Amino acid sequence: MKLLTAVSALALAVPLAFTALTQAAVAAAPPNISLTNVKAHLTQLQSIATANGGNRAHGRPGYLASANYVKGQLDAAGYTTTLQSFTYNGATGYNVIADWPGGDPNDVLMTGAHLDSVTAGPGINDNGSGSASILEVALEVSRQSLQPTKHLRFAWWGAEELGLRGSQFYVNNLSATERGRIKAYLNFDMVASPNPGYFLYDGDNSDGTGSGPGPAGSAELEQTLASYFSSIGVPTRGTDFDGRSDYGPFIAVGIAAGGTFTGAEGIKSSAQAQLWGGTAGQAFDVCYHRSCDTTANVNDTALDRNADAIAHAVWTIATAVPPATVWSDTFETATGWTANAAGTDTATTGAWERGDPAATTSSGAKQLGTTVSGVNDLVTGRLAGTAAGDFDVDGGLTSIQSPAVALPSGGTLTLSFSWYLAHGSNSSSADFLRVRVVGSSSSTVFQQLGAASNRNGAWGTASANLSSFAGQSVRIVVEAADASGASLVEAGVDDVKITSQ
Repeated sequence: MKLLTAVSALALAVPLAFTALTQAAVAAAPPNISLTNVKAHLTQLQSIATANGGNRAHGRPGYLASANYVKGQLDAAGYTTTLQSFTYNGATGYNVIADWPGGDPNDVLMTGAHLDSVTAGPGINDNGSGSASILEVALEVSRQSLQPTKHLRFAWWGAEELGLRGSQFYVNNLSATERGRIKAYLNFDMVASPNPGYFLYDGDNSDGTGSGPGPAGSAELEQTLASYFSSIGVPTRGTDFDGRSDYGPFIAVGIAAGGTFTGAEGIKSSAQAQLWGGTAGQAFDVCYHRSCDTTANVNDTALDRNADAIAHAVWTIATAVPPATVWSDTFETATGWTANAAGTDTATTGAWERGDPAATTSSGAKQLGTTVSGVNDLVTGRLAGTAAGDFDVDGGLTSIQSPAVALPSGGTLTLSFSWYLAHGSNSSSADFLRVRVVGSSSSTVFQQLGAASNRNGAWGTASANLSSFAGQSVRIVVEAADASGASLVEAGVDDVKITSQ
């Protein structure tokens, strides 16, 4: 993993469409990846570094030997492989790109890890661990003769440590058509830190910090990985899309991304040590970017769990049967949403409406002037006014209700939508954005509370299982409230969809 630089200021492009995966059916159970096999790859990478000046860095013989090792394994397993060369700092670098035959060529799932080390050491945790893990997953695809519905592509990037050079070169040299075919990118950088945490890239921006959510589909990737760790009783926490690894060039062009991370030079807190074990007050990886990042610098439990999580994600996503759309609304035309349908709203300004929103700012973006798709969304008081608080939510609750939606009686039903809640530091937990589903009963399926801190507007995504409403006619109710006195509150919702799997 590279050091944090200005590249962390990533522009999240307009999202590409991505199939929801949280309830995806799979054709075959994900395998248990052999820890012994993964560690054998790490031993090979260590031997390569030892024989080539102690590292596997860009432009050094240890890197090319590492790339040739990976390529040789994949060639023997039946992959179509390419050693893509590029030049940086006067030296030749290489990406290893491997395609598994079959699957929809217009629906590519890509899984990647950087293969290079820094010059100071062999880079076994950073990032032999991710490279070896995805290599063994790729080899297991071959052993099982997997026949995915999506096309599988694996990548090992060069010169990540010098600023994501290999992955950026790859993305820059894709045609617009080829970019459009890659629907998701999974990134695994440092998955065996000796004092590990269990972090997932925060695709839905549920943490509400940093650079915001990933492109559409990133939330589903996060949920797919979270489901694996939940199944083995391991809690996870979010890590921001801060631009420190090879997902950066992908999310910058609107490709959904996700992945896992066990920590680098950051210090494990007492709360994190209580959550995951290990040593509080010590770095997740004390050998980060040092000569001691050897095969002795690996936590076997973290490595085993992450390798299995990678396999779970690849199998779940790649063999998913696309869900059928039951109902959707992008708000580009009027479809029958009704404001204050129950007649109980109290808000004096900022009532929900469908329209083209104007942007407002107050210590950062508050009402977003851009939508997820098209020009319209549901927004609390779409006008800007002369001051940021002129048309925000004031005086209490505002609500808007969808037309009736007839749900089928079979299958897994999933509601998904894009959202944001923005507020000033004068907010509190009494303020909220809430989504309810009303049929023969009522259920709150999403809620984001305010807080006494500034929260800027940023589109996130959410989903909820509606299977308990199967066979019913339901309405979706979207509510926002400024219920804690005169605080600045803005909210938006876009691209609401219900699918059946």
